[in-house]
Amino acid sequence: MEQYIIKGGNPLVGEVEIGGAKNAALAILAASVMTDETVLIDNMPDVRDINVLLQAIEEIGASVERVDRHTVKINGSNIRGTTIDNEYIKKIRASYYLIGALLGKYKKAEVALPGGCNIGSRPIDQHIKGFKALGTEVAIEHGLIKTKAENLVGSHIYLDVVSVGATINIMMAASMASGSTILENAAKEPHIVDVANFLNSMGANIKGAGTDVIRIKGVEKLHKTEYSIIPDQIEAGTFMLAAAATKGDVTVKKVIPKHLEAITAKLVEMGCEVEELDDAVRVVASKRLTHTHVKTLPYPGFPTDMQPQFSVTLALASGTSIVTESIFENRFKYVDELTRMGASIKVEGNTAVVDGVEKFTGAQVNAPDLRAGAALVIAGLAAEGFTTVEDITYIERGYEDFDEKIRSLGGNIEKVETEKDIRKFKLKIG
Repeated sequence: MEQYIIKGGNPLVGEVEIGGAKNAALAILAASVMTDETVLIDNMPDVRDINVLLQAIEEIGASVERVDRHTVKINGSNIRGTTIDNEYIKKIRASYYLIGALLGKYKKAEVALPGGCNIGSRPIDQHIKGFKALGTEVAIEHGLIKTKAENLVGSHIYLDVVSVGATINIMMAASMASGSTILENAAKEPHIVDVANFLNSMGANIKGAGTDVIRIKGVEKLHKTEYSIIPDQIEAGTFMLAAAATKGDVTVKKVIPKHLEAITAKLVEMGCEVEELDDAVRVVASKRLTHTHVKTLPYPGFPTDMQPQFSVTLALASGTSIVTESIFENRFKYVDELTRMGASIKVEGNTAVVDGVEKFTGAQVNAPDLRAGAALVIAGLAAEGFTTVEDITYIERGYEDFDEKIRSLGGNIEKVETEKDIRKFKLKIG
């Protein structure tokens, strides 16, 4: 079983380049099958979730050509079927984007119910509500979401809760419906804007993405395009917090600073120096940080995907902080692991009370999900002594070359498989 072994205590220093946004890429790759012409997508992250989705797209007959590690050409003209049910697709949450894409193009789709990280229930009722409003019959049978429509017809849809997945899925299907759709209480995340821009570059007519009202005029068909995916705000935020937690000095390059404002504001509150450049952010933490409070909210609020990494940083700050998780109810599963490293955190319901400690000490911990796994790596980098993080397949679902990028900043981390590898690392690092 692969794991990370980390020797903590080194401040992270240097520059790191951020890859394409995983959450944008998953939806854009799904949407790329909506035309019969060839679509070229670059700045695509090379992570497990992406590779699973590309495999699923290939299995239904689309042609997938990897031009290089971060560039792919997709042609959806030879899609044979609209049923996607392999063992891999169930493991990724974004499998449901194939419903909106295939439903838009073929007026039917059957896709295995999604999996992903176990961070709480993520119901798809808003997706179903949207599909039904467009004139689709929806049934859940044998673990599949089955959708079909005679015709997709534009509609006025109000989402009961702000949902990124539902916003994207409805936007995809509605872009090939007849007539106009108005989607209210839409999510506003940067990757929603990216997916809308991608669809528009293929000939869709979508206005208002990034606001809470999106207007979509359906078109008959979409055409080829070349498109570059936005940088990953969560990967960028993870390295910003790794700099803060290890008292480092890191310039995070190839980012859109506007997407990082909620994270930047909190780091400044805690006493970090944050310098924003055109396409980079520099984070310097020269002294022990101070406590603050944070509540996760839909964009432009503080992202739920940054909550575990931020809590690790707060756990080393002076004073008591309160973290409120308003998006997912199981997002504090890393707290028990962090406690083994000396953190003092009490969880009550959706709130964590974090009493800052002077230091963490290395321990053996398990990554319970993707972002919590990254948070535990940050904890290991800040801790005294050696830390092993197990179940790193979660981390590799969303971070490309995570250990290599950390090493380039002076962090002592290695991917290992055996006890012998761990002993070798300890002897080498000393």
